[in-house]
Amino acid sequence: MTDPTSSGAPRDEDVVAVAIDGPAGSGKSSVSKELARRLGYGYLDTGAAYRALAWHVLEHGADTSDASAVIDAAGDFDYAISLDPDDYWVTVGGVSVTDAIRDPRVSGAVSGVARVPVVRESVNAMFRALVADSDRPGVIVEGRDITTVVFPDALVRILLTAAPEVRAARRSAEVTGQDSAEVAAALHKRDAADSKVVDFLTAAPGVTVVDSTELNFDQTVAAVLDVIRVGTGTSA
Repeated sequence: MTDPTSSGAPRDEDVVAVAIDGPAGSGKSSVSKELARRLGYGYLDTGAAYRALAWHVLEHGADTSDASAVIDAAGDFDYAISLDPDDYWVTVGGVSVTDAIRDPRVSGAVSGVARVPVVRESVNAMFRALVADSDRPGVIVEGRDITTVVFPDALVRILLTAAPEVRAARRSAEVTGQDSAEVAAALHKRDAADSKVVDFLTAAPGVTVVDSTELNFDQTVAAVLDVIRVGTGTSA
């Protein structure tokens, strides 16, 4: 895994980082991908790293609630991710886990690995390096605590949110093999667990809130694009 002591600042100051925070089901991933396409930016799904590590720990037969076991497994966590919104993939040790990390058993284990401080430090350093090494003019970075910890100095910082029942309905439409009640319960459990690690429902100073409760997908993308235009001073 990336050395957590490596530089926390992008080496290429010309790469624009757009930081998007928000809870599960708020539309972060789909909106961020579309923004990246329209702007010609890269797209970084930070949650995929924690999901991939959770998958990796489970593959080791270890308990994701055991911090020592998580740290041990992270020692040989050979992770790679595409920043191309039209060719998205995730690998661990050269093996594709793009679909596997969306499995319910992995979703239930993510919070366990994400709450280990040394893991978060190392993964955050990796995110900054990925943005710094991007060959695109900017990267849309989405996940949890992106606006406050990972890229607190990003040119544009946005909290994308929606009412809990709306988020549950959206997630239910994405997930197969589970009924809406199960999805809503899982979403609530994930929010409760993750809230012990990061505050992803309150906008920090300087962070713009975009509430998509009453917005459809295209309207949400347009609203976020407006924020980016103002933040970057462009007509993107």
